[in-house]
Amino acid sequence: MADVFKFELVSPERLLVSEDVLEVVVPGQEGYFTVLAQHAPVMATLQPGVVEVKNASGAEERYCVFGGFVDIVPDSCTLLAESAVNVKDVDRADVEQRIADARDDVNDAKDDNSRAKAQTYLDQLTTLQGAILPA
Repeated sequence: MADVFKFELVSPERLLVSEDVLEVVVPGQEGYFTVLAQHAPVMATLQPGVVEVKNASGAEERYCVFGGFVDIVPDSCTLLAESAVNVKDVDRADVEQRIADARDDVNDAKDDNSRAKAQTYLDQLTTLQGAILPA
Protein backbone atom coordinates (compact mmCIF):
# COMPACT_ATOMS: atom_id res chain seq x y z
CA MET A 1 0.00 0.00 0.00
CA ALA A 2 1.18 3.52 -0.79
CA ASP A 3 2.23 5.85 2.00
CA VAL A 4 -0.42 8.19 3.37
CA PHE A 5 0.01 11.61 4.91
CA LYS A 6 -2.17 14.05 6.83
CA PHE A 7 -4.06 16.59 4.69
CA GLU A 8 -6.07 19.54 5.94
CA LEU A 9 -8.06 22.01 3.84
CA VAL A 10 -9.07 25.06 5.85
CA SER A 11 -11.09 28.10 4.84
CA PRO A 12 -11.91 31.08 7.07
CA GLU A 13 -15.38 29.62 7.55
CA ARG A 14 -14.48 26.03 8.49
CA LEU A 15 -12.28 22.99 8.28
CA LEU A 16 -13.34 21.20 5.09
CA VAL A 17 -10.99 18.20 5.18
CA SER A 18 -8.80 16.61 7.83
CA GLU A 19 -7.82 13.08 6.90
CA ASP A 20 -5.09 10.73 5.77
CA VAL A 21 -4.66 10.83 1.99
CA LEU A 22 -2.61 9.21 -0.75
CA GLU A 23 -2.20 12.32 -2.91
CA VAL A 24 -3.34 15.89 -3.39
CA VAL A 25 -3.21 17.93 -6.61
CA VAL A 26 -2.78 21.61 -5.79
CA PRO A 27 -3.36 24.70 -8.02
CA GLY A 28 -0.10 26.52 -7.27
CA GLN A 29 0.51 30.03 -8.56
CA GLU A 30 3.13 28.61 -10.94
CA GLY A 31 0.88 25.73 -12.03
CA TYR A 32 -0.69 22.56 -10.69
CA PHE A 33 1.48 20.11 -8.77
CA THR A 34 0.96 16.79 -6.99
CA VAL A 35 1.79 16.21 -3.33
CA LEU A 36 2.64 12.68 -2.16
CA ALA A 37 3.91 11.34 1.18
CA GLN A 38 7.49 12.39 1.95
CA HIS A 39 7.23 15.47 -0.31
CA ALA A 40 10.02 17.97 0.15
CA PRO A 41 9.07 20.96 2.32
CA VAL A 42 7.36 23.66 0.26
CA MET A 43 5.29 26.74 0.93
CA ALA A 44 3.46 28.10 -2.12
CA THR A 45 0.71 30.53 -3.00
CA LEU A 46 -2.43 29.27 -4.72
CA GLN A 47 -4.34 30.43 -7.74
CA PRO A 48 -8.09 29.88 -8.11
CA GLY A 49 -8.52 26.27 -9.13
CA VAL A 50 -9.54 22.76 -8.18
CA VAL A 51 -7.83 20.74 -5.46
CA GLU A 52 -8.08 17.01 -6.13
CA VAL A 53 -7.79 14.75 -3.08
CA LYS A 54 -7.41 10.95 -3.12
CA ASN A 55 -8.03 9.64 0.38
CA ALA A 56 -6.47 6.55 1.97
CA SER A 57 -9.26 4.29 0.67
CA GLY A 58 -8.76 5.59 -2.90
CA ALA A 59 -11.94 7.69 -3.04
CA GLU A 60 -11.52 11.06 -4.77
CA GLU A 61 -13.00 14.45 -3.89
CA ARG A 62 -12.60 17.82 -5.60
CA TYR A 63 -12.65 21.23 -3.95
CA CYS A 64 -12.80 24.65 -5.57
CA VAL A 65 -10.38 27.15 -3.95
CA PHE A 66 -10.05 30.87 -4.51
CA GLY A 67 -6.48 31.74 -3.52
CA GLY A 68 -4.54 31.16 -0.33
CA PHE A 69 -1.40 29.17 0.32
CA VAL A 70 -0.22 25.62 0.96
CA ASP A 71 2.34 24.43 3.51
CA ILE A 72 3.90 21.03 2.77
CA VAL A 73 6.22 18.98 4.99
CA PRO A 74 7.12 15.30 4.52
CA ASP A 75 4.28 13.97 6.69
CA SER A 76 1.53 16.55 6.10
CA CYS A 77 0.01 19.11 3.76
CA THR A 78 -2.04 22.04 5.00
CA LEU A 79 -3.94 24.17 2.51
CA LEU A 80 -5.21 27.50 3.84
CA ALA A 81 -7.67 28.84 1.30
CA GLU A 82 -9.13 32.34 1.10
CA SER A 83 -12.36 30.57 0.16
CA ALA A 84 -13.10 26.90 -0.53
CA VAL A 85 -16.07 24.69 -1.33
CA ASN A 86 -16.62 21.12 -2.49
CA VAL A 87 -17.05 21.16 -6.28
CA LYS A 88 -20.42 19.42 -5.80
CA ASP A 89 -21.57 22.46 -3.80
CA VAL A 90 -20.33 25.23 -6.12
CA ASP A 91 -22.85 28.01 -6.55
CA ARG A 92 -22.97 29.20 -10.17
CA ALA A 93 -24.13 32.66 -9.08
CA ASP A 94 -21.15 33.04 -6.71
CA VAL A 95 -18.64 32.20 -9.46
CA GLU A 96 -20.37 34.55 -11.90
CA GLN A 97 -20.32 37.35 -9.29
CA ARG A 98 -16.59 36.81 -8.68
CA ILE A 99 -16.01 37.04 -12.43
CA ALA A 100 -18.07 40.24 -12.69
CA ASP A 101 -16.11 41.76 -9.78
CA ALA A 102 -12.83 40.77 -11.42
CA ARG A 103 -13.92 42.41 -14.70
CA ASP A 104 -14.69 45.59 -12.76
CA ASP A 105 -11.22 45.42 -11.18
CA VAL A 106 -9.63 45.16 -14.65
CA ASN A 107 -11.61 48.16 -15.90
CA ASP A 108 -10.92 50.22 -12.75
CA ALA A 109 -7.17 49.49 -12.58
CA LYS A 110 -5.09 52.65 -12.19
CA ASP A 111 -1.85 51.34 -13.72
CA ASP A 112 -0.54 48.59 -15.98
CA ASN A 113 0.72 46.42 -13.12
CA SER A 114 -2.65 46.48 -11.32
CA ARG A 115 -4.45 45.83 -14.59
CA ALA A 116 -2.20 42.84 -15.38
CA LYS A 117 -2.79 41.31 -11.92
CA ALA A 118 -6.54 41.81 -12.21
CA GLN A 119 -6.56 40.33 -15.72
CA THR A 120 -4.61 37.28 -14.53
CA TYR A 121 -7.13 36.71 -11.74
CA LEU A 122 -10.03 37.13 -14.19
CA ASP A 123 -8.42 34.62 -16.56
CA GLN A 124 -7.98 32.12 -13.71
CA LEU A 125 -11.61 32.51 -12.65
CA THR A 126 -12.96 32.00 -16.16
CA THR A 127 -10.77 28.92 -16.61
CA LEU A 128 -12.04 27.61 -13.28
CA GLN A 129 -15.63 28.31 -14.32
CA GLY A 130 -15.15 26.21 -17.45
CA ALA A 131 -13.61 23.37 -15.44
CA ILE A 132 -16.28 23.04 -12.76
CA LEU A 133 -19.56 24.31 -14.19
CA PRO A 134 -21.37 22.60 -17.04
CA ALA A 135 -22.16 24.86 -19.99
